[in-house]
Amino acid sequence: QVRLVESGGASVQVGGSLRLSCAASGVTISNYCMGWFRQAPGKAREAVATIERDGTTWYADSVKGRFTISRDNAENTLALQMNSLEPEDTDTYYCAARSGGYCGARLSKFFDYWGLGTQVTVSS
Repeated sequence: QVRLVESGGASVQVGGSLRLSCAASGVTISNYCMGWFRQAPGKAREAVATIERDGTTWYADSVKGRFTISRDNAENTLALQMNSLEPEDTDTYYCAARSGGYCGARLSKFFDYWGLGTQVTVSS
């Protein structure tokens, strides 16, 4: 059984930092395209950052230079370091895995496994 469990969400002030973690079981994340998505109420879930099997990373334009995705193969965990947080980053953040190792189109419908999400709130 595949489980992805996010942690690390919190309320922070503008300019602050957070580190999200995703603990995976039932999958070896180094064999998957792994991603972080976010979603606000009433909006579509959007990709924030992904890392492919070969380590290639991708970031949404809105977070480039501020967020860093990383993977710990030994611990089978995924992380998202978020710096210089802005109110627009307020969302529920989800960890996701896509079979095959390569991300392709970073649309939520192509990802096979999801965590339940962790809330990030950025206030001014």
